[in-house]
Amino acid sequence: MIENLKKLKVGKVVSNPKMSDYTTYKVGGNALAIVYPTDVNNLVELLKYLKKNNIKHKILGNGSNLIFSDELYDGVLIKLEEFNKLDIEDTIVTVGAGYNLVKLSMKTARLGLSGLEFAAGIPGTVGGAVFMNAGAYKSDMGYIVSEVKVLTPDYQIITLYNKDLDFHYRTSFLQKHPDYICLEAKLVLKQGDTEAIMEVIAERKQRRLLTQPLEYPSAGSVFRNPENDFAGRLIEELGYKGKNIGGAYVSEKHANFIINKNNATATDVRSLIKEIKEKVKEKYNIDLIVEQEFVD
Repeated sequence: MIENLKKLKVGKVVSNPKMSDYTTYKVGGNALAIVYPTDVNNLVELLKYLKKNNIKHKILGNGSNLIFSDELYDGVLIKLEEFNKLDIEDTIVTVGAGYNLVKLSMKTARLGLSGLEFAAGIPGTVGGAVFMNAGAYKSDMGYIVSEVKVLTPDYQIITLYNKDLDFHYRTSFLQKHPDYICLEAKLVLKQGDTEAIMEVIAERKQRRLLTQPLEYPSAGSVFRNPENDFAGRLIEELGYKGKNIGGAYVSEKHANFIINKNNATATDVRSLIKEIKEKVKEKYNIDLIVEQEFVD
């Protein structure tokens, strides 16, 4: 299969990658391959080959929300890193799905464009952020995405507008329809003052350093906040700060973060998430929703 992928000449092929090198938790077994298609035509050719040969596949961004298992992922991962075109015209930003979100946030901030300040600490790609409706500080992608170019399951390129994308807290149309692949997003920002925008980003960075365990591998908040409450508060009240399974620990700084403190396995991380979910349900009758995705 690897030879066939290389023969397709659709882009770089990495065989037998360790998923711990491609995820922010730094855990997981190997996959069969990662392919980096160079453009939409090559992406379509790759998808047709994978579907024809019934090969499991998944789009992989920066791996900041995925927990692979310790077993082999017997499929092909597709990274859209080459989809990184950026065009800024006045306050309209047209950007490829593979563009780094933090980099985009800093670039627009320096140009005096406001609206992406919330994203300065989110280590994902634009495509992944649209898919997840990533957000922070009471803002998210749903506030700034006007339209998205997607590849449909039958290989058509269509435009979905904000209203079609069904953005809600940490979810979107794309999350419910993973066969639609985000290729490019158009964002509408506002003119602002560069100094003021950079100040907001710096202040929030400082706050994150003080309140989040950024020195350890993690994937950010593990659970969505239930309505009118905070997942971190519930977990802390259970006495779970510092609790560990193997090398995976509930952070002492922020109870809604699980950190890879001591060579954790994917099983350690997953087991700790499942245990917390069960305990919160048992004690508070609240079903915490896991923000991160388990990939098998």
